[in-house]
Amino acid sequence: MQKLQKAIFLILIFLFIVFQSKAQNGVIDQVVAIVGGNIIKASDIEQQYNQMKIQGNLKSGDNAKCSILENILVSKLMLNQAKVDSVNVSDEQVESELERRLRYYIAQVGSKEKFEEYYKKSINEFKDEFRDNIRNQMLVQMMEGNITDSKKVTPNEVKKFYDEIPADSIPLINAEYEIGQIVRQPAISKAEKEVVKQRLGELRERILKGEKFSSLAALYSEDPGSAKRSGELGLFGRGEMFPEFEAAAFNLKTADEVSNIIETKAGYHILQLIERRGDFVNVRHILLMPKVSPYELQKAKFYLDSIYSIVNDSAMNFEKAALKFSDDPSKNNGGIMVNPNSGNSKFGAEEIDPSLFFVIDKMKVGDISKPIIMNDNDGKQAYRIVYLKSRSSAHRANLKDDYDKIQNATLERAKADAVKKWINDKIGKTYIKFFDNYKDCKFENEWVKK
Repeated sequence: MQKLQKAIFLILIFLFIVFQSKAQNGVIDQVVAIVGGNIIKASDIEQQYNQMKIQGNLKSGDNAKCSILENILVSKLMLNQAKVDSVNVSDEQVESELERRLRYYIAQVGSKEKFEEYYKKSINEFKDEFRDNIRNQMLVQMMEGNITDSKKVTPNEVKKFYDEIPADSIPLINAEYEIGQIVRQPAISKAEKEVVKQRLGELRERILKGEKFSSLAALYSEDPGSAKRSGELGLFGRGEMFPEFEAAAFNLKTADEVSNIIETKAGYHILQLIERRGDFVNVRHILLMPKVSPYELQKAKFYLDSIYSIVNDSAMNFEKAALKFSDDPSKNNGGIMVNPNSGNSKFGAEEIDPSLFFVIDKMKVGDISKPIIMNDNDGKQAYRIVYLKSRSSAHRANLKDDYDKIQNATLERAKADAVKKWINDKIGKTYIKFFDNYKDCKFENEWVKK
């Protein structure tokens, strides 16, 4: 496990700093091309080329360096046009994106201290180095959005795209499932809540008397992710946590200050301030979660037994029963679960929780299960009955069953065509100069004017 974590750490750090590092391995830096007022250096290409080598993405005879150069040319062309069009990214947007990325990377390595120790720079120094790159990346994304966001495709264009795919190249679609659910959340007793608050209050008193918050968080917190880091969450801004949690965190004023007990959907917390940094805050927390009693859990099961009978006997259809009886937000969608990866209602077998898949794999389309136990998004036990709305077999994509996927592919091609047209239009209107090294590259676009 330690070797894996170290490998992930090294890869993440490399990916994060690769665009800022200087030319290495004996490469004498030189200008390769100029696009408008933007230069491209040999080191820009070498750094990305070395990254591809590390990741094993190079093939024999690959035109890799020319491909890398063309990608950079496109970015520089868009940056140049952004300046011409007065497209701008605010300082606030840049800082927000910097913080978002830093939070992700720090979460991967475990702490801000470990990150700074490896990079041998403070977070602020790191941000100062990386800020211009982030701004440029955001400008490129905005320019590309300006080119493609208005693109739409008609049903005729989707059909034409599909008809042009050679028969032996039509993609294989794996089996997919549409699943409905009616969820019953067991009530948590007031007595159980009071027991948990009392336990947490005792931990708070121990901290106020001198025990280390970090040690008690590691021992007692029921948030497994942060408990491994002694309760530390890493920097976060407003709108990222439960409102009650966020309010308590931002109300802490001095380092090591400990909050009162607060309640969120996850349970009960106490927080300790680590640092405030502008509009961001870093805290430790201890989470204790009230447990559902066996009695309340059994009551939820009996409740769903009766709903199962109502639906199974056709006294009410599943959609109406979900709307009337389910405790899950999917009730407003007829109980149909939404795949967070795709945004639609279809799940591949690998995307379904194994315990749920074990149930639906034995069901016929239209079947409803008896109540089965589950853990909700907050880790609390509940019961649900599930409905298998549809199951498709593995098949070659077709317009009837896979229209949305083919439509997305058609739209992506339309966007790529729009970008290509834009590039070749701007190439003719922009100062572009190549130096000797890469003049003979075979590009997809006509960068070298004849």
